[in-house]
Amino acid sequence: MGSTLPLFAFLLLLLLLTLLQAATTAAASAPPSPNVVSPHCNETCGGISIPYPFGIGDGCFRDGFEVTCEVVNAIPRAFLGGSERNITVQNISLLQGQASVLNDIAWLCFNSTGDVVDDQGSSINLSGLPFSVSGTRNELTTMGCDVIGILIGGDNYTLGAGCVSGCFEEASIAIGSCHGAGCCETTIPEKLDNFTVTFATFFDISSYTDYSPCSYAFIADTDWFYFNKSDLRNHTFRDKYKDGVPLVLDWVAGNQTCEEAKRNLSSFACSNSDCIDSTSLPGYICNCSTGFQGNPYLPDGCKDIDECSLPNQYPCYGKCSNTLGNYSCTCPKGHSSKDPKSEPCVRDQGIPTSTKIVIGSCVGIVSFITCIFCIILAFQRRKLLREKDKFFQQNGGLRLYEEIRSKKIDTVKIYTKEDLEKATDNFDKSRELGRGGHGTVYKGYLDDGREVAIKRSKVVTEDQSEEFVREMIILSQINHKNIVRLLGCCLEVEIPMLVYEFIPNGTLFDFIHDNNEKLIPLTTRLRIARESAEALAYLHSSASPPIVHGDVKSLNILLDHNYVPKVSDFGASRMISIDETQFITMVQGTLGYLDPEYLLVRQLTAKSDVYSFGVVLVELVTRKKAIYYDGSNQGKALASSFIEAMKDSRLEEILDDQIMGKENMDVIHEIAELAKECLNMNGDERPTMREVAEKLHMLGGFLQVSSTHHAPEECEALLGESSMSSTLDSVGYHSLENKLGFDVKAGR
Repeated sequence: MGSTLPLFAFLLLLLLLTLLQAATTAAASAPPSPNVVSPHCNETCGGISIPYPFGIGDGCFRDGFEVTCEVVNAIPRAFLGGSERNITVQNISLLQGQASVLNDIAWLCFNSTGDVVDDQGSSINLSGLPFSVSGTRNELTTMGCDVIGILIGGDNYTLGAGCVSGCFEEASIAIGSCHGAGCCETTIPEKLDNFTVTFATFFDISSYTDYSPCSYAFIADTDWFYFNKSDLRNHTFRDKYKDGVPLVLDWVAGNQTCEEAKRNLSSFACSNSDCIDSTSLPGYICNCSTGFQGNPYLPDGCKDIDECSLPNQYPCYGKCSNTLGNYSCTCPKGHSSKDPKSEPCVRDQGIPTSTKIVIGSCVGIVSFITCIFCIILAFQRRKLLREKDKFFQQNGGLRLYEEIRSKKIDTVKIYTKEDLEKATDNFDKSRELGRGGHGTVYKGYLDDGREVAIKRSKVVTEDQSEEFVREMIILSQINHKNIVRLLGCCLEVEIPMLVYEFIPNGTLFDFIHDNNEKLIPLTTRLRIARESAEALAYLHSSASPPIVHGDVKSLNILLDHNYVPKVSDFGASRMISIDETQFITMVQGTLGYLDPEYLLVRQLTAKSDVYSFGVVLVELVTRKKAIYYDGSNQGKALASSFIEAMKDSRLEEILDDQIMGKENMDVIHEIAELAKECLNMNGDERPTMREVAEKLHMLGGFLQVSSTHHAPEECEALLGESSMSSTLDSVGYHSLENKLGFDVKAGR
């Protein structure tokens, strides 16, 4: 054979290694079970510790972590995966979430004529178990001459790796070198839950049989293997490792993130221990907190470390005292040390004269600084008063005050900063109702006992400040039972704060989607829709000038004590003249509710609100979110799904089962037709909000007459809602946010 490999051999290698690289998703582990362990469980097998969640026998392991202990050749051996698996366990690490097992070697042996005389494959299947082959702790190794070791695995064999081991002559093979001459190594894919190792050969193998009669390939721990040239001769290597080579597996206690897993404590694996998201697999593992050690998967499995009994690990040059999760180290009386945990304690000396001089000087300096501080504080107070007056004028306070005095505004009160600080316990964190990128909403109690929502924004532009008073004057004149009322504002701060009435029963979004599927009668849904439509119709046709809301959605419709809807959040609103449209340079709104025509031409009209209300109407009859997930990771637009269902005469498939009574179907079909009209892609062909409100009013009357015998239904259904959280979604108090740069979101 020549001193170099032919060109086609390198091309073959390049092609194989390119095709073998792919990506796939690791198999999810089996559902976990609670941490309940039988007191009679065996904790070892053949000298190997089997800690929970692993276990031997019923009641001793968490689902997916069963270990069997069997005697093989008079030696007890632990096997992973229960009676159907044959993966030998060598070691289990709870701290790293890893286990070391034995993995078979694949080999291919030839005679002097190059014919195969013996062979064995290597494969492991971990599907259905919470394990995968560690991609960082293992590698694929191939030994032999002119042979390619190939790994394939994953779903439909979409993962792979490979490397070529060649031989020019025996002298080219070096001990300890595994870089292609007689031995090669390569990395393996991540999240591999099954694999098979095999070979591909090229050239005449018979010329190497005198010093390499067999080729070997295996996946093993990267820290374990050291190549020895003598391993190629005879059959010593396969005989030496006939039971297998060490392979490292990653494992997780559950296939959820810590945040998701904590929501279901009955299956959460961490017992009074820290949950850590795994970096190698989708899921989490548990570790004892700092200062504790033991088994984090067992109740009370983590025990406090007595650091004082381990001076080599936890040094202390003074008096050591163990504390829960830590320890303290103090010097005896009359001794001191900068840090008695690292430096010895020494006997205290008397205070030298130089130290006394330093102390006296320091006292004098501190007294001088205190006087200076008092003077500065007095100036700062005067400066603060000037700033408050400046902000008051800058924010239009004088104009608003004149409007109030002239009786043009008798519904809005100007509050001082101190009033609102008192109402919110100085804006205490416990009073927060919601927090967003541009500000925070707080719950407050005024001196007269009224509950209010106070919005405190972070940023505002100069242009927005100029328009603030004008818009507040207009919004303060809106008087409709189904629109959240603006009560007042604070102008003596750099960015004005707004005060709204407090609406206790949260949002329509929560009522529909986060209500544990409790019964919501069609009459209730229709009433909420009708009253919300009347509020929007009022804004469009009765307000002067007319107001387009611009962000109609179920999150912006609040419910009071009696579940009467209140439209809120005028942050995206625009005031327009009759038949006028507004060209918007930056589209605002919420995905799933946005008018497609508005997105296309960027002109906000009253018909944009009609489209968004159509989505809310569909939400009410389907109980699906505007963007929902129906058994897949791909979100679906509710409006599109609804129009498609109407077109294909599949309306019943998308409706909420609670309202599918035979006596309701005529009204439901009418509601669906109305929603379809609202969702028309052409804004000119949509009805006005006044027409929508009138149609809903008519349908409500018809439904009331046709279901008189169900009259108590609404009361009974809503009585069960008394425990609904009174926490107010911050999205509900969003008026004027466009002028104030305020953008508090609901955390969804």
